[in-house]
Amino acid sequence: MRIAIIGGTGTLGRAATAHLRARGHEVRVLSRRAERYRVDLTTGDGLDAALEGCDALVDASNNADAKKARPLLVDGTRRLAAAGLEAGVRHHVAISIVGCEKVQIGYFKVKVDQEHEVARGGLPWTVVRATQFHDFVAQNFAAVAKFGVLPLLRVPMQPVAVADVARAVADAVESGPRAQHLEAAASGPRAGRVDVAGPEVLDARDLARMWQQATGGRVLPVRVPIPGNIGRALRAGALTADRADVLGTTTYAAWLESEFGKG
Repeated sequence: MRIAIIGGTGTLGRAATAHLRARGHEVRVLSRRAERYRVDLTTGDGLDAALEGCDALVDASNNADAKKARPLLVDGTRRLAAAGLEAGVRHHVAISIVGCEKVQIGYFKVKVDQEHEVARGGLPWTVVRATQFHDFVAQNFAAVAKFGVLPLLRVPMQPVAVADVARAVADAVESGPRAQHLEAAASGPRAGRVDVAGPEVLDARDLARMWQQATGGRVLPVRVPIPGNIGRALRAGALTADRADVLGTTTYAAWLESEFGKG
């Protein structure tokens, strides 16, 4: 197949590209900084030419800033679907987040709206939802540790390796669309969706301590309460997948070992 990967220069996009090419597919890497297929989802520039002749597209674009994310992920998905229809693309694979509809924060609301645009875009589709990446968890700890503290959150998490998600994305592309029409999205919460999660559920406090041990950082552990509905949702396991379709194989401890030499 000929597959376009939007956000192909990002963390997941690069990994998915490698998996698909290793399986013999032709992959076009699309991004604002791509060498050949430069596209901009916020304007639609470059999409028509980049998608011409493609059988499937994978949207791995991202921006965690809610204000910047909406023009990219929601409006951009609308432009992407329209261009895909014009180009004759037969499968739209979008990347989303496990539990995004349960946690009422700006970025997660954008991801929910993006999923709706995928479903109503007119292309046969699959949404691959993943739990938090190992890399993302560690980056957040590192960002706060710069101030000499390490937040301890009483939140169950199920982090997953990027490589495991990329493999699931490649499988989803090869398996074909999970949904054909908008009506499929209304037939149940999992219709058209593949949930990917890590192999174990751990408390975020334990993840923080494991990260500190692996990196040797000198930080002060600080318990941080999360109030309100957001806190209740997180403590109830909104970021975990109790019925994941795909379970990764790389634990957080194993990932830390590979990154820092000690778990």
